[in-house]
Amino acid sequence: MKIKLSIYRGDRFPPEVISHAIWLYHRFCLSFREVEDLLAERGITVTYGTLRQWCQKFGPEYAQRLKRRQGRLGDTWYLDERFLTIQGQRQYLWRAVDQDGDVIDILVQPRRNQRAAERFFRRLLNSAGSEPRWLVTDKLRSDAAAHRTVIPSVIHDTTRDADNRAEGSHQPTRQRERSMRQFTSPTQAQRLLTIHGLTQHLFRVGRHLLQAVNHRRVRARALLPWNAVACA
Repeated sequence: MKIKLSIYRGDRFPPEVISHAIWLYHRFCLSFREVEDLLAERGITVTYGTLRQWCQKFGPEYAQRLKRRQGRLGDTWYLDERFLTIQGQRQYLWRAVDQDGDVIDILVQPRRNQRAAERFFRRLLNSAGSEPRWLVTDKLRSDAAAHRTVIPSVIHDTTRDADNRAEGSHQPTRQRERSMRQFTSPTQAQRLLTIHGLTQHLFRVGRHLLQAVNHRRVRARALLPWNAVACA
């Protein structure tokens, strides 16, 4: 019981309220002020500044726990990079997903050269714990150079449109970026997008592929790991 309560020690709000507020913010494209209004409708008075502090304090811990519960990832990795404009400077969001669309890892970097690609590849190996069987990227030369240096034994596919799965995974990030009117710093973007990606994956249940009764079951099942990592 001490482990469950340790991260909330000193907070006057119960874990159920804190975890629900963080869930609202990362599950939907809501601002802190909108989450504040939703909680106020339930009779919970919290300022948007407090909500921001909760996400900064508990979000990384939630992300680590969700990552540990993610299970074994696929053996085909899809990589893609997208630029972000942060305080007038161009940054690059590196993202990797497997064949099921599960996020392996993301990394915000100011460059997309060979050194940046090698750094991301080694981060992926450390995160996944093993090498993939297939690596699918676009024709960026940095990816090819990093592949030859870090994981030369892995099959590398650069066929046109082969990495569409990775490109499509950027859509929730673009939605979040528009709702926030850009990120404030690379550190903030890294922290937020890590927990945001894991949350979106957890509740991505494919509604259009399921009957209503099955959708309700899958949705209820998705809430179990969230409540477990939030200790709520």
